[in-house]
Amino acid sequence: MTQASREAEWAEWMRRANAGDSHAYHRLLAAVTPHLRAIARRRCRAFGASESDVEDVVQEVLLAVHLKRGTWDPGRPIGPWLSTIVRNKLIDSLRRRGREATTPIDDVMEILEADTAADPGDRIDVEQLLEQLKDPQRDIVRSISLKGEGVRETAARLQMSEGAVRVALHRALKTLARLYRSDEA
Repeated sequence: MTQASREAEWAEWMRRANAGDSHAYHRLLAAVTPHLRAIARRRCRAFGASESDVEDVVQEVLLAVHLKRGTWDPGRPIGPWLSTIVRNKLIDSLRRRGREATTPIDDVMEILEADTAADPGDRIDVEQLLEQLKDPQRDIVRSISLKGEGVRETAARLQMSEGAVRVALHRALKTLARLYRSDEA
């Protein structure tokens, strides 16, 4: 059976289930569960979630299908609808647990290696450009872009809102880019 014919069968069962046929609904759930599990397993791997999260995601997806089955448009394919639910439930699960997708550092070490032979003149150029900024902007750029501090820390230290710090940083970087281009010309 091809994926298209299988999805057509699932769609028919969903139509009948939405019309009140409980037998069709049970057949649908039994048929889609292995498919949902396979999608969840692939996506868990892709997002860096553990294998133990797969079954939790599948259960949440089945519950969502049950609760939201009336939102499925019978004129549209059911496969993408199910895949979207899997993706959303996995993301919800990762957010609740506070997990982020991770990549082992060994996999990207060559990409991250910095050039240790930086030109000392570069530092002087940066300082000269920074001196042309107004005081809060200069401090914000040094804090966030050069020292690597966060927006929240910088805002607290400068007694500004985080939004104001972001806006000031954006404007300062625009000004620096304009100044840098004018120096090159």
